[in-house]
Amino acid sequence: MRKNPLLILGIILVILSACSLNETKPYQMKPFTFTNQNGKPFGSENLKGKVWIANFIFTNCDTVCPPMTANMAALQKRLKAEHLPVDLVSFSVDPAVDTPEKLKKYLANFTEDESNWQMLTGYTQEQIEAFGREAFQTLVQKPASSDQVIHNTNFYLVNQNGEIINEYSFTAGTHSDDIMKDVKKVLGN
Repeated sequence: MRKNPLLILGIILVILSACSLNETKPYQMKPFTFTNQNGKPFGSENLKGKVWIANFIFTNCDTVCPPMTANMAALQKRLKAEHLPVDLVSFSVDPAVDTPEKLKKYLANFTEDESNWQMLTGYTQEQIEAFGREAFQTLVQKPASSDQVIHNTNFYLVNQNGEIINEYSFTAGTHSDDIMKDVKKVLGN
């Protein structure tokens, strides 16, 4: 039996398009409450009516997390310099290791200003894997054979209505400029 290559290609395109954020209808964030680097509850209620940028990191990361966090710190400085009221949220993908105390110490390596930056933990590995998949349509997975966690390197822009309106690849050289441009649009600047 010969398979129709156009049918197979069509199925692959449908699957791939289902895995990315829908640009015509932003994804609506579901309510969440986790624990921040100060050991306090923090979640979607605290972000209601605010523009925020999210990413996924972990403190024991050997590869992309330190440069991603440094990039988020640089973005924080740019946002403050231009007086743009934007919150930053980093979700730990390794909650068994990343206690609030460990996240606070990690954050201090990149910035002295945590006034608008929350590093979140306080969930199980299964919960963050489901949250990443359901809320951000992204993979988070901790293999049993490693202390490293598989996760994406994207930054996500969330508008005042809790809708993810864009995602930016950390590996793309222009992502910070693109984020700043889109933040200004969302804020009406």
